[in-house]
Amino acid sequence: MSESKHNLTVLISGNGSNLQALIDACASGDLPNTRITHVISNRKAAYGLERAQKSSIPTTYHNLVPYKKKHAATAAGTQKARTEYDADLASLILSHTPAPHLIVCAGWMHILTPDFLTPISAAGVKVINLHPALPGEFAGAGAIERAWTAGREEGLERTGVMIHEVIAEVDAGEAVVTREVELREGEGLEELEGRIHEVEHGLIVEGTRKVLEGVGK
Repeated sequence: MSESKHNLTVLISGNGSNLQALIDACASGDLPNTRITHVISNRKAAYGLERAQKSSIPTTYHNLVPYKKKHAATAAGTQKARTEYDADLASLILSHTPAPHLIVCAGWMHILTPDFLTPISAAGVKVINLHPALPGEFAGAGAIERAWTAGREEGLERTGVMIHEVIAEVDAGEAVVTREVELREGEGLEELEGRIHEVEHGLIVEGTRKVLEGVGK
């Protein structure tokens, strides 16, 4: 059996359905010569950790709260906590053996700052993120709900999903792949969320595959 050529680290915060899509794609060959070598969650109760463990993937729980407790409850203290948290997250990932070729944010609910991105970039590791909106639209949290509201109140006819490169500006990195999703008149928010999640599961695999095809070239 040939050795896996590409190693992924996946960052999660919740259910991990997009992580599961990546796990399944590695197993089926949709992500050829690829394996997930580590899953990191910032939430202890994230079901995605169980998904990883069921697939014998090593996991780490890396939470911000202990960092906040070390510093004063001020804006400066919070900033220092985030700086240390992100720097330690980068060090943690870069200490893993084997080292990742790509970091995939699959529902990771922390903004990644330069304290994380700079050492990761210096090590030659790319970072991509899944975001349920199209480039330049609905950056940040609550994107699906905001698009749904815009459809009802402003006549917006479509939203979408993108996989994009991660930069310091939130959800503003160059898009790797995008997919439009129609906003249907009279559709509830839960129905729209369900349709978008289905698109996400395919697009995260497509975007990961596209980036890995360029790794090492």
